[in-house]
Amino acid sequence: MKPTLLILAAGMASRYGSMKQIDGFGPNNETIIDYSIYDAIKAGFGKVVFIIKEEYLEDFKAIFEPKLKGKIETAYVFQNFDIKQFGVDIEIERAKPWGTAHAILSGRTAINEPFCVINADDFYGLDAYQKMVKFLTTEVSDSNYSMIGYEIGKTLSDYGSVSRGVCKVDENGILEDINERTKVLREGDTIVFEEDDKQYPLAVDTRVSMNFWGFTPAVFQITEELFRDFAVQNKENPKAEFFIPLVAEYLVKSRKADFKVVPTDSQWFGVTYKEDKPIVKASIDQLIKDGAYPDSLWN
Repeated sequence: MKPTLLILAAGMASRYGSMKQIDGFGPNNETIIDYSIYDAIKAGFGKVVFIIKEEYLEDFKAIFEPKLKGKIETAYVFQNFDIKQFGVDIEIERAKPWGTAHAILSGRTAINEPFCVINADDFYGLDAYQKMVKFLTTEVSDSNYSMIGYEIGKTLSDYGSVSRGVCKVDENGILEDINERTKVLREGDTIVFEEDDKQYPLAVDTRVSMNFWGFTPAVFQITEELFRDFAVQNKENPKAEFFIPLVAEYLVKSRKADFKVVPTDSQWFGVTYKEDKPIVKASIDQLIKDGAYPDSLWN
């Protein structure tokens, strides 16, 4: 059975200022999602599931269905504010969704096979998809998950600090710990993260999570249980977010599952800030020149 690609596309894009998930970056207005799915098909994925807000369903279908018909199976699931479906019986007022781990719960009705999770607005590179397919078809189990580990030096923005999940990896390539560093930036020739008004250096080849995770459907039940507790604990905190690394941390610390950190030397790029757009466009143009992608992706 071919694995499934689950795309997190329900975010608000507050720093970017518009719906960057369906913004055009390629020569024929291709989105970053187009390049992700193109690589995923090439690598051997059999289905793509979009996690979106329900009001964007027709927009997404109009953009992706004509291109993908006959190439890969598609499904759409919705991230919303209905937390009663996860067994949370109290009313909690929220202005924005509950975060990435809450989002993947939306996929539980559409996925019965090993799958991976990616961000809609991140370009990951073919190598990462090929390595994930290999893992999901030969190694994955309910107690053996994975994460693609990027070199931190290949993941930064020139236009401001970024958040990165900085990984501690043992000698066998297994994740020991993941720390969310919310202000990572270049400072001259070095890379640092800021915390409590101090700066701490990070090695250029430090592995970080770019939210590219490999799971079996067993993760849904565990995530739902953790989310119930998280929602109740944070009922007075309208900005609290339930992130995938929180689930990973629980699984690692409780020894319920290992996470293999699969290294890639791919250059990651993404659009956190509006100013990142010309750089992403130029990067895609260069990849087309280098022969990695055709001029017109779907023709």
